[in-house]
Amino acid sequence: MQTKTNHIGRNISRVRSLRGIKQEALAADLKKSQTEISTLEQLAEIDEELLEKIALALNVTPDVLKNFDESAAFYTINNNVENNTFNESSVAIQQEFNPVDKIIELYERLLASEREKLTLFKKEKHN
Repeated sequence: MQTKTNHIGRNISRVRSLRGIKQEALAADLKKSQTEISTLEQLAEIDEELLEKIALALNVTPDVLKNFDESAAFYTINNNVENNTFNESSVAIQQEFNPVDKIIELYERLLASEREKLTLFKKEKHN
């Protein structure tokens, strides 16, 4: 009997998608590039320290990312949707952020970056 191994990068991708978070938004939270997030999601194993940071950004525990089982999550969600309860052994994803806030945060970061570039450009032009 073969044991099922968890592909942590794939789990991160699925949890991120279920949470409605784009790679770009996760990258911004982790101060990484979208390409780095894409590469991380290809890895079967991820360093524990980085996994904790990713879990925090996705608002889940590292164990959810290590042991995520999509079919179990959907089974739990489908069977508990009527009374809106989940037991402790459930691997459930709840959206606890406002996507608009994430968009605004990302926009503000991009705007600050553009302002920095403009300031540098003006300084170079005057020299």
